[in-house]
Amino acid sequence: MTDIKIKITDRDGVSHEVDAPTDMNMNIMELVRAYELAPEGTIGICGGMAMCASCQCYVQSGHELPEKSDDEEAMLSEAFNVKDNSRLGCQLHISEEMDGLAVELAPEEL
Repeated sequence: MTDIKIKITDRDGVSHEVDAPTDMNMNIMELVRAYELAPEGTIGICGGMAMCASCQCYVQSGHELPEKSDDEEAMLSEAFNVKDNSRLGCQLHISEEMDGLAVELAPEEL
């Protein structure tokens, strides 16, 4: 079992460095939920199907991440608060290459 460190800045601007397992097929959205870094019912509303953008985050480190899928691109094209570095946390599956990744949770859509 290999854990990596990921830095997540929550919606209140508080930074958390968390351990992320690389052997459980988890994604960033699930990691945020596991550490309760967003209020219940405000992240991963669609269950990780790239259909709601509630898990949108801004990638703040220079990590090379997998390309966005067509579904992710489509969802981000309709989401609020989208930036050039926006990704859906549910589409970022944790891997050893992500060690040191830094992300910031996008504001809740209102």
